[in-house]
Amino acid sequence: MTHIGEIIEVKAWAVTPSPAKPEGIKYSLVYVGKDGTRILGYDNAEGKGHHKHLGARELPCEFTSIEQLTERFTQEVAHLRRRMT
Repeated sequence: MTHIGEIIEVKAWAVTPSPAKPEGIKYSLVYVGKDGTRILGYDNAEGKGHHKHLGARELPCEFTSIEQLTERFTQEVAHLRRRMT
């Protein structure tokens, strides 16, 4: 199903491993609705560690690998889209 006006953006960068980014990766995955509101997001912003945005809520999340996180994000976007139709 086409969802015109929505944005799905997946970004990941290799970084030097550090206490803040021990896995050596910085990432941002976001699903934005037609009205420009973030519906779902995952990132590891400075000082916050791995976390999930679901609407206005921010929740900690487990990180295993970027591949696993991308798969989880893709599944959640599909589920949210089904609920909105």
